[in-house]
Amino acid sequence: MNPKQCKYTMPAEWAAHERTFLAWPIRESMVYPDNYERVSGSYYTELVKAIAEFEPVTVIVNAADLERVSGLFAELDNVDCLAIDHNDAWLRDNGPTFLLNDAGELAGVNWRFNAWGGKYEPWDLDDAVAPQVLEHVGVRKFDAPIVMEGGSIHTDGEGTLLTTEECLLNTNRNPELSREEIEACVKDYVNVESIIWLKRGLSGDETDGHVDNVACFAAPGKVILQVCHHPSDDNYEITQENLRILKEAVDARGRKLEVIELEQPPYAEYEGARLTLSYLNFYFVNGGIILPIFGGAAAETDRKAMEALAAAFPDRRIRTIDGMTIISEGGNVHCTTQQMPAGRR
Repeated sequence: MNPKQCKYTMPAEWAAHERTFLAWPIRESMVYPDNYERVSGSYYTELVKAIAEFEPVTVIVNAADLERVSGLFAELDNVDCLAIDHNDAWLRDNGPTFLLNDAGELAGVNWRFNAWGGKYEPWDLDDAVAPQVLEHVGVRKFDAPIVMEGGSIHTDGEGTLLTTEECLLNTNRNPELSREEIEACVKDYVNVESIIWLKRGLSGDETDGHVDNVACFAAPGKVILQVCHHPSDDNYEITQENLRILKEAVDARGRKLEVIELEQPPYAEYEGARLTLSYLNFYFVNGGIILPIFGGAAAETDRKAMEALAAAFPDRRIRTIDGMTIISEGGNVHCTTQQMPAGRR
């Protein structure tokens, strides 16, 4: 039996959370290990404290780090640490996707994980994280038969899902499956009726185009899209194509989509490689949004992003965090986090 048959569905990310899970970074798995102290001591510590302003947080740590990391948050009553050994720290992608049924009962999907198409070895511990989280919280587990990462999908909670062809149809994930088979499996395991397929993710995104850097629902029938207005930038063609797709799309309820456009931050590099800067990598928390901003040359687009999100979500507090500290590792706030909806266990 799959979640659809059992009448479970993936709720929208803005639905009430019981808590947020995230995983503590591992020096050995970092692209730039010399930055470990700055990344863990600045970004991760600040992120946990920022989320804790809104809701409880569980930090997944390797057993060897449990005492040290627990001590960092000893003064916060709503932060705890859970010992689960892992290879890398992007819990959005290897963690469970939580589900709810009509009775408000929680369950979770355990997707197969292969480190974004086999890019980083080893990943065996990461592939085993989701089942342990679901066992820890005591909810039903659905084992999905495909490789997929949580950052590659976004749902409106009313039957419509956003994703990209670049990622979900990439042959480094499920080469034996057709588009139709992948689509059918995703529909079964998050229980959606309609999938809106964008073409590509942002230039330089090593996840092969995760949608959480490109677009997300702000509400049923309303999508936020990061756009580029400079024809010389690789993201110009990518984002304009995705904009055309969204403007022509209808959701599972037959609604035409309202599209809110966010201007991308200015081009930036680190060690000669393009950084995938995205305001769309924000994270919904109870009563707020945790928004990565980039400062410096991006100060103006930072301001515009804050204003646009404040207008789109007038009942939420926009809590900013320095997104430059972590982005050289390839992700940001949304990639780091995984929400657990409020529900019965």
